[in-house]
Amino acid sequence: MIAVIDYGAGNIFSVKNALDYLGFDSVLTGKKEDIENADAIILPGVGAYPAAMKMLEKSGLIDTIKEQAYKKPFLGICLGMQLLFEKGYEFEECDGLGLIPGSVKKMEEKDLIIPHMGWNKLEILNECPLVSNLDKDSFVYFVHSYKAECKDENICAYSEYGGRVPALVFNGDTIFGAQFHPEKSGETGLKILKNFGGLIK
Repeated sequence: MIAVIDYGAGNIFSVKNALDYLGFDSVLTGKKEDIENADAIILPGVGAYPAAMKMLEKSGLIDTIKEQAYKKPFLGICLGMQLLFEKGYEFEECDGLGLIPGSVKKMEEKDLIIPHMGWNKLEILNECPLVSNLDKDSFVYFVHSYKAECKDENICAYSEYGGRVPALVFNGDTIFGAQFHPEKSGETGLKILKNFGGLIK
């Protein structure tokens, strides 16, 4: 069973629908015991970094998330991916979950339309299980104004938008993050979610 964490800041229903389409058993939940008993975890997110962290704090799930992320497949999506890093700088400096080294800062490249919205090609930097069977020309759908700044060793794939934008990040064998929306990225996104589900032991 895949637990999709409902903490008030996620695009949870489209993620749940995608998992249903792929045939994965999943539940939308804000309960600690569901997350602990799940075989895998997804942390969605839309909105602002500080507000999302405050909602996570209010939910009382932060310690559970940090503990479980090292035990089973864990995927952060969009803002949920950004929260995996140590700090975010949206409106103010804000501590994140600290599951991946690095920070999240505003995209400020000149002559770019921000927010970054649309389809971009994935460029593989380091192999990870989520991209194991993707086509050479795989495009995914982004909607964001902030991007991760992290070491190359934590980047599975990136896209070009006025420079390199980390698109898929990872830390170890269980922690993954997608800056784009796999649930809105057609066949490529479904392959990535299927690969994630395939990590369940």
